[in-house]
Amino acid sequence: MGYKDENRDRRRPRRASAPAATPGAPSGGGHEKHRARELRQSAWWRKKTAAGKCHYCGTIVGHAGLTMDHIIPLSRGGTSERFNIVPACKDCNNKKSYLLPAEWDDYLESIKNTPR
Repeated sequence: MGYKDENRDRRRPRRASAPAATPGAPSGGGHEKHRARELRQSAWWRKKTAAGKCHYCGTIVGHAGLTMDHIIPLSRGGTSERFNIVPACKDCNNKKSYLLPAEWDDYLESIKNTPR
């Protein structure tokens, strides 16, 4: 018997007491990440990324330059379903991070109105 088996009662309470990132958000996210991996290998994703165009900025970066962005992030209760996933360039995906669509729009508006 290993440590995990011998100390299962110690491990569960700590894990169970950890709050979810957002009320109603899936805990752990392992299942969603697995579904995202499956989608990334699907014909649907290949077709979606064939043009190599970022959903947010419209830049053509090629298929390999696109990442899978969750419109509603997993950390905010989103899922790895087709309706919640778009191809995004790495720059846009990194900047969007965990923002919801309205927050992302506010961010874009703020940088558009910032004098250079």
